[in-house]
Amino acid sequence: MLRKNTMTKSGTESYTDTNLAYFLLRATLGLNICLHGVSRILQGPGVFANSLVESFHNTLLPDWSVHVFGIGFPWIEMLLGGLVLFGVSPRLALLGGSLLICLLTFGSSLIQDWNTAGLQLVYTMVYAGLLAFRTKGCLSVDSLRHITDLSSALQFDLQCRGER
Repeated sequence: MLRKNTMTKSGTESYTDTNLAYFLLRATLGLNICLHGVSRILQGPGVFANSLVESFHNTLLPDWSVHVFGIGFPWIEMLLGGLVLFGVSPRLALLGGSLLICLLTFGSSLIQDWNTAGLQLVYTMVYAGLLAFRTKGCLSVDSLRHITDLSSALQFDLQCRGER
């Protein structure tokens, strides 16, 4: 008889290898994206924005639009990465991250940087996999919130039944 590989959570529940693998992939992606944003913020968002303007100067995009994107991008990266890392609103965070990678792929293709565009496809696959298997994400802030909500609802229900 085959046994499912598990690790105990609390008494009766257990994490499967699939749950742990999902957690590790989500946390690693979130950390990677969040620290991309943090490092760009620490060097100064203007530095990153100016480097983008220089790279996209000979494209159809106006310099001002590239600069505005470059100023806001590190903050969005940090926010989305943090949400993914801790599993807060994972569906929204994964969709946002996927859209961000889509924009980056557009930019990389526009300047014909095919190596970077190829790497962005790897990020796209990771985002897609995490989104597709989101139900395996039980190690997250949202799952803790869900447990707390269920616990509160159960206590409320028991109190209400006792008062009848």
